[in-house]
Amino acid sequence: MFDHLLLKTFVTVVEEEGFSRAAQKLHLTQSAVSGHVRRLEEQVGKPLLTRTTRAQQLTPDGERLVAYARTILTLNRDAWAELTRTPFHGRLRIGVSDDFVEARLLRTFQDFAAQYPGMEIDVQVGIPGTLLNLMKQGHLELVVGSLCETSEAGLLLWQEPLVWAWSAQPVTQLPTPLPLALFPEPCPYREAALTRLAQAGIAQRTAMLCSSAAGLRAAALAGFAVAPMAASQLGQGLAVLGGEHGLPDLPDVQFRLFTAADVDRTIVAAVTRLVVEYCSGRRV
Repeated sequence: MFDHLLLKTFVTVVEEEGFSRAAQKLHLTQSAVSGHVRRLEEQVGKPLLTRTTRAQQLTPDGERLVAYARTILTLNRDAWAELTRTPFHGRLRIGVSDDFVEARLLRTFQDFAAQYPGMEIDVQVGIPGTLLNLMKQGHLELVVGSLCETSEAGLLLWQEPLVWAWSAQPVTQLPTPLPLALFPEPCPYREAALTRLAQAGIAQRTAMLCSSAAGLRAAALAGFAVAPMAASQLGQGLAVLGGEHGLPDLPDVQFRLFTAADVDRTIVAAVTRLVVEYCSGRRV
C-alpha cells in the first residue's frame, strides 16, 4: 500500500518541476524530499524519475503513477473533508498582518472555504495591534500577526529575528539622527525599534511613515531610511545592520494566531490546524 506522504512529495516534485522548489513548498529539506522519492521508487521497484544535474523527467512508470497519485490524494482530501465537515453558514473574518499575507495563504483559505458550503472568508490586512483591537470589538474572528515581547495570549506559530534592514550597498557611516521607516502606531516593530534606540541613546527621526511592508522595503532598498523588519522579509538587495554599525539588538518577532471567544469552536479548530500546517517548518 502506498504511503500518503510519499505520494504527496512525489506529486509536488512533479508539479513544482524540481526537488528544491518542492522542498520549499512542503517546508522540508531537499534531502528529505529526495529520500521520499527514493523510498517510493523502492516500494514500486522501478525508477519514477530520470535525473540530470539541472532537471528531472518522469519515466513511463512515473507518468502512470503520478496520475494515480493525484487521484488518491484528491480522494483522501475529499473523504476527510466530507467526514469531518460540520454545518457552518456565514462569514469568517480573518485579520492577517502585512508581513504574513501571501498568495499561497489566500489560496489555502479559499480551498478551506470550499469544503464548507455557505461559508465566506473575508481577509483584512493591517498592523497586528489594529487587527487585535478590531477582534476585541467583534469585527474579526481570527488574527494571524507578529508581535514582539508580548503578553497577549495566542498560539505561537513561529518566531524569527527582528532586524535593522538597509541597502546592501557598503555602509561607511550612518546618518545622524538615524532616519527610520516605520509603520504607524500601534506597531510592535515600531515600538521595539524606538525603545531600543532610546535605551542606547541614539537619536532618530521618522523619515518615512509606511502603510505596507512594500513601503518599508522600498525605503530600505533606496538607502532612504533604516527599517525594522522580520528577517524573512529581507530578500535581495537588503542587508542587516547590527552592532558593528552601532545599532542595538532587536527582540525576536513572534507570529501568533489569536481567536475571538465567541466564534464556532469547531471552525476555529479546523482553521487552527490549517494555519499550523501552513506555517510548519518555519523557525520557532
